[in-house]
Amino acid sequence: MNKLELPSDFDVDLSLGALNISASHCPVMYREIVAAFLPLRGRSSLNYFDGTFGRGGHYSIISKVFKGIKAWAVDQDAEALEYARSHFSKEIQNKDLSIFRANFSEAFGVSELQDQTFDLMLLDLGVSSPQLDNAYRGFSFYHEGPLDMRMNQLHELTAESIINTWSEDDLIELFKKYGEIFKPYRVVRAIVHDRKSNEFKTTRQLAGLIERVDGWKQKGMHPATKYFMALRLVVNQELEVVQESLALMVGRLKPGGRLCVITFHSLEDRIVKNGFKELSNLGASVFKKVIVPSDTECSENPRSRSSKLRIFERKEDQG
Repeated sequence: MNKLELPSDFDVDLSLGALNISASHCPVMYREIVAAFLPLRGRSSLNYFDGTFGRGGHYSIISKVFKGIKAWAVDQDAEALEYARSHFSKEIQNKDLSIFRANFSEAFGVSELQDQTFDLMLLDLGVSSPQLDNAYRGFSFYHEGPLDMRMNQLHELTAESIINTWSEDDLIELFKKYGEIFKPYRVVRAIVHDRKSNEFKTTRQLAGLIERVDGWKQKGMHPATKYFMALRLVVNQELEVVQESLALMVGRLKPGGRLCVITFHSLEDRIVKNGFKELSNLGASVFKKVIVPSDTECSENPRSRSSKLRIFERKEDQG
């Protein structure tokens, strides 16, 4: 695993104080992202695509470093779009930022993006801090909320419907494949038994069952972590979307442009690693090994601990 650091003579103050953000709400690996994009800073104009805009943390920092950048962003979460239109109204009005409701796999079907190419592209996969912190979204096993887990509230499939209607065999396969849980049998049997008399409706109801059946086996890791992650991946078809999107995004890179992808799960990282290899006719990974966050970031922002960064660079000469 590699570390990626900014040069010692870097001329922009990226301390949390200067950025006016707290460690717990700062975008993951933002220094590494800036360092990855830094070789393109000298271009006369830069186009930036953000496929997972969230609360615009990465965009805010990138626009601070790369002056005059033009950004196009998408997010499937209605709350993220509402936040963007409120907090980035000046940038939107000045046409420095255009934002649309879409999954990044659907982004290039948006008319304004159909013919656009980019110097810098970013995917920050996983759940945003606001989604985790808001109990009613159903992502957190620490807070009582509905078993929802949808990033796009327009989609029908929820974690509740999976837990209450999928067969025992299908649930076992789900947790094995997407949660990488070796033996989910006892938890699944308990779910199937309990739902006959009392359907699962809330996050704490499910998390409590997992705590009771599986117990705390790994210090600092809630026993429901992998189960919730597996449900979230399936509800939002996250692995399939990443698989579909890599070639689309690389196809929109300008010569010498770079795509950065931050993952939080080994299955996601494997898809990105292999996907970049399959696109070797168009470019290559900038580093052979994955980039990981600094020890300082991991201690300040525990949510960054499982993050990994891979960087793809489009070939300069496509002719």
